[in-house]
Amino acid sequence: MVILKRKTRYNVETFLLLLPFLILFAVFGVFPIAYSFFMSFTDYSALSPNFNFVGLKNYIRMFHDEVFLTALKNTVIFVVGTIPFTTVISLLLAVLINSKFLPLKDLFKAGFFLPTVVSMVVISTTWMYLYSADGFFNKMLEFFGMNPIPTSWLAHTKTALLSIMIMDVWAAIGYYTILFLAGLQSIPQQLYEAAAIDGASKSKIFFKITLPLLKPTLYFVIALNTIRSFQIFSEIFTMTGGGPMNSTQTIVHYLYIVGFRNFEMGYASAIAYVLVLIIFLVTLVQGKLLRSESI
Repeated sequence: MVILKRKTRYNVETFLLLLPFLILFAVFGVFPIAYSFFMSFTDYSALSPNFNFVGLKNYIRMFHDEVFLTALKNTVIFVVGTIPFTTVISLLLAVLINSKFLPLKDLFKAGFFLPTVVSMVVISTTWMYLYSADGFFNKMLEFFGMNPIPTSWLAHTKTALLSIMIMDVWAAIGYYTILFLAGLQSIPQQLYEAAAIDGASKSKIFFKITLPLLKPTLYFVIALNTIRSFQIFSEIFTMTGGGPMNSTQTIVHYLYIVGFRNFEMGYASAIAYVLVLIIFLVTLVQGKLLRSESI
């Protein structure tokens, strides 16, 4: 009986200690998520206190909304076009930094990681100057005898999205390099020593030891990068605003326009939950294809 009373008292004390966090989490976490899901089935507008339940009308509207379909296409292009380059370059840089022959490793790690701690708005603004008519990239084209792009790279439908993708790869590789480096340093050195004694080549060691043991980190990097890429916003908002002619419009930026410019909160909520579903399904497939059995 005494033990039971002590256990009950311990549980009550634990609950009371957690209560402030639980209240905050319920008010600022659970409630907004639940309420926005409810709003996705209404025609709620921030300009009017009255709204009506419209069922799946907002979700059906998306598949007839040309701007949303364009934003979806651009987002998929951005995800598919950046993740392979970001992953491969980050992995190669991590292997290089982890090698015994590279001096000043800490300097390289700090240099690659620096863009991660800089605001994306600052990075985007800087790259806007690089992409301008008299910017670095046009000067390089002139240097190699090619015709520069008139005005800005961001002002043309054929180069705007590609320009943002290049910048995003450059800005993201440092963070994922550090993640890969942590994964590489967790691999036991005895495996490499045993493989070297057996006469295995460096390429065979990489593909037979490093890559299989790095698979959990690889899955984490790709999943994290996928989620981040599907939610790209700051770059679009700062550099192009979705233009020219919606050639850089993405789902999250279009959601922002619908919700905070057009004030169609119901439709914006529906877009948000479709994006959540897309990310969930994509990461689920990635988990089936990439995740190791030990995870």
